[in-house]
Amino acid sequence: MKTSQQIAMETIACELRGLESLREAFAGPLGDAFAHAVNVIADAPGRVIVTGVGKSGHIARKLAATLASTGKPAHFVHPSDASHGDLGMIRENDVVFALSWSGESSELSDIVSHSRRFNVPLIVSTGNAESTLAKAADVVLALPQCEEACVDLMAPTTSTTMQLALGDALAASLVNKTNFSREDFHALHPGGRLGTRLLRVRTLMHAGEEVPLLREDASLSDAIVRMTSGRFGITGVLNAEEKLVGSITDGDLRRAFSHGFHDRPAKDVMGRTPRVIAPDEFAHRALARMNAESITSLFVVEEGRVVGILHIHDLLRAGLV
Repeated sequence: MKTSQQIAMETIACELRGLESLREAFAGPLGDAFAHAVNVIADAPGRVIVTGVGKSGHIARKLAATLASTGKPAHFVHPSDASHGDLGMIRENDVVFALSWSGESSELSDIVSHSRRFNVPLIVSTGNAESTLAKAADVVLALPQCEEACVDLMAPTTSTTMQLALGDALAASLVNKTNFSREDFHALHPGGRLGTRLLRVRTLMHAGEEVPLLREDASLSDAIVRMTSGRFGITGVLNAEEKLVGSITDGDLRRAFSHGFHDRPAKDVMGRTPRVIAPDEFAHRALARMNAESITSLFVVEEGRVVGILHIHDLLRAGLV
């Protein structure tokens, strides 16, 4: 009897062979049909109605979710629900994407008939290019035949993995074709760690009167007052043109007072390489820089002007760790 580890390795090897055959199929008719499908979906003003039954239905649900999260409105409609009123969800400016490995799923007949009646484009993903479903479609994505990993029971395994990969390829191609950006993706994923990692410095920085700044001709006493009135342990130093030319930190003060207090212009003790970052930089990169340089604050500069300050505590409160 084979061990569980052996079965696992054989299953993965079988599914890898299926994926490799799918990749090779893109060099033939599947590639042309796939490009056509991408164009049809990208050009459709409405939504993608994804459907399927059984294991293909589960893959269809995942595809609809992936499309929706990457910029193309999509919904999963179960064929049984469609036959009991949900056909009304399918409009003329939509696209129907049906998944059926056999291409002979009778449950899809009402959706197919509806799409034909109202000239709704029908794209079909199937392992049988000669099936009834394929012959009814406008675009057929005919997947290559494969050996199921669960060979004794013929349970869908390799075939569903291939369908899943095809759906991911479709979503990725649509992102590329429609120029769906990181900012667009963030707008649809405001929660969770992924949304956090796409936060911009601008959304977390302190601005206005909260930013500790003073002129370079100000006294060191003024610098102390400015630093202690805030909570950043630093103040920026501006020249006559309001450009950031330096910064004074707690460390700078300790060095200045190492031989006793002597008031002097702030420019005499300031560090002349203030750490700055752009407001549209990703916040997680700001955290990485703070860690690398062992600092706790960055002045936010845009077009040469200080527009804010970012502290490491702001990043930690936002969930960046």
